[in-house]
Amino acid sequence: MLINVYPSQDNPTTQTLWVFSGTSSHSTQTGPWAIRTSGSTFQARDTWRFTSSNNNLYDANNPSSQTPSLSSLFASSNTADRNSVLSRIPGGGKTDITFAASATNTPTITIGSNSRTIASLFMNNSTFGDELGIRVSGSNNLNYSSGASSAWVGSGLINKPISDFHAGTLNNTALGTPRFGSVRVIVNNQVIPEPEEYALVFALFALGFVFFHRHWQKKQRRLVKFTAGHSSSKGERS
Repeated sequence: MLINVYPSQDNPTTQTLWVFSGTSSHSTQTGPWAIRTSGSTFQARDTWRFTSSNNNLYDANNPSSQTPSLSSLFASSNTADRNSVLSRIPGGGKTDITFAASATNTPTITIGSNSRTIASLFMNNSTFGDELGIRVSGSNNLNYSSGASSAWVGSGLINKPISDFHAGTLNNTALGTPRFGSVRVIVNNQVIPEPEEYALVFALFALGFVFFHRHWQKKQRRLVKFTAGHSSSKGERS
């Protein structure tokens, strides 16, 4: 299970964009397990823990049992974020495995045949490590059973700036792994490059190649002239 975190295109200093993708199969269950609809405490059934000294998720303003809501990208004010993700999924331009089809939809988790919106995140910095969990919509918890596969897809925004998170790739530790799968979190401290930015970089590269190629051709022509003139002078002296 993968989460990519970016600064928001619309509000890069106040919001972060969370993109969910990937699938997983969980282990055999020994008791009732479910993802909660609410809760500001750590539980291994729906929260991951990062305990290594090099696996810090929170870099500033460490959260204490916060549950920020995830808003979807369909609002007109989020057009830049939505278009940026849309341009990188199959059929929309660039193809990237971290952006699954329907990546701009409301964040949704599916376990077996049951699906639920990911309504909020649980964030906590404790003495045991940095904790991150998901909470789903609805009046009842989302149950999962032994052997059922799981998947999530979609994007959402939370009101927390990218400066609050530690940039890099983090894998949760074995301690505190929900039964529906382990997670990898990739925090990117730069906004998703727009297609126009890729085009600009390519254009600059192409322009540089043209200049280099012309310079090389002129140098070759001068060398040919010099060689021809030198050979002619030798012939006259002989």
